[in-house]
Amino acid sequence: MSHHYSGPNVGFPRGDARLDLTDLFAFPKPGDASRSILIMNAHPSAAMNPAGPTTAEPYAPGAVYELRIDTNGDAVADIGYRLRVSPSGAGAQTATLRRAEGAEAAGMGADGRLIAEGISVATGHEGRATEGGDHRVFVGKRSDPFFFDVQGALHDMQFTGDDYFADKNVYSLVIDVPSSSLGSGPVGLWMRVLVPADSAPGWVQVERGARPSQTPFLAGEALEEYLAAEPKDDARFVGVFAHALEHTGGYAPEEAKRTAQKLLPDIMLYDPRRPASYPVNGRLLTDDVIDAFLPILTNGKVKGDKVGPHGDLLAEFPYVGPPHGGV
Repeated sequence: MSHHYSGPNVGFPRGDARLDLTDLFAFPKPGDASRSILIMNAHPSAAMNPAGPTTAEPYAPGAVYELRIDTNGDAVADIGYRLRVSPSGAGAQTATLRRAEGAEAAGMGADGRLIAEGISVATGHEGRATEGGDHRVFVGKRSDPFFFDVQGALHDMQFTGDDYFADKNVYSLVIDVPSSSLGSGPVGLWMRVLVPADSAPGWVQVERGARPSQTPFLAGEALEEYLAAEPKDDARFVGVFAHALEHTGGYAPEEAKRTAQKLLPDIMLYDPRRPASYPVNGRLLTDDVIDAFLPILTNGKVKGDKVGPHGDLLAEFPYVGPPHGGV
């Protein structure tokens, strides 16, 4: 969903960059078609307004970072991988990953079957995996795999191929799972962040998404309402998205509505039995999602931003490249 753009320019959830989700990836494991790689990235290392690095602490200790999976096509989560991170010794953080299923996954909370605990949140170049039964897990700082000419977007889509993210970092949750644990067929994936409610026990959702870039460009004044909603209710945002498409692409009203309906619900479809390629099936770290989205946003007037994938990706776990120095 690439909230890098919305974070620096619209504002991070509750003003906290640690709560900002950036991108979601899903693809069959290279060399082992029986397994899948799921990657949820959060906390962009740099903001644009004002320009500079974001907070140094990797994750918000009170939050739940959740990767949600719909196995039957009703846009309701049947599986949820829930990450919680707590401060631990000398400012370092450790993480716990749980897997919720059924009604527990559909609800809000931090519960679920324990997959792994005491996971060291990496801040250096190491990419060490933690074993949790038939799962392998990594949590830590990595090179941001997203690529986009942000300045070109800010200057009326006049792209020069300058990749703003070439030297930026994020924090990644990488899970290597048996594909059979995701169900028997195609699934729908999305992410969300929960934080404790202010005035009563329980949780509130402050961030969510799956498809890259459409949230910051199309949610507009409905952004907070949209981020708090569930995909099963996304039909109510068709009008909001259609209005934005009329403005950005010069769409006629009915055409804008039809296009908006294709973008919602905000779920990424993934079939582990097929090769990954965005937007058809899952998303590889090298998929050029901006070149797929810009023609939709502009009604075919802009084809791409002249930026390509990063060269620091790894051929093995955790696949996302080691972090850069600085931001």
